[in-house]
Amino acid sequence: MNAAWIAIVAILALATVYVLIPVASDSYLRYRRRRVVTCPESGALVEICPDARRAASSSLFGKPRLKVKTCTRWPERKGCDQSCLAGL
Repeated sequence: MNAAWIAIVAILALATVYVLIPVASDSYLRYRRRRVVTCPESGALVEICPDARRAASSSLFGKPRLKVKTCTRWPERKGCDQSCLAGL
């Protein structure tokens, strides 16, 4: 019985090292930089910073869920629908 638990823990550890960590780190590195995008509401160029940690953690279970962490149009337009993320 002890050997079975060791095997299960070893398989989970290998899955973490070879699957989960690379997937999360790829998403984190992809979304950690600031980007200049066109704001769909105003048509102006704005600088946004996506929430890279949220993208990394959500990418473990499928497509990354993106959210704007900072934007140059904030705080006056903080409640926008963040549709500028659609092209990322």
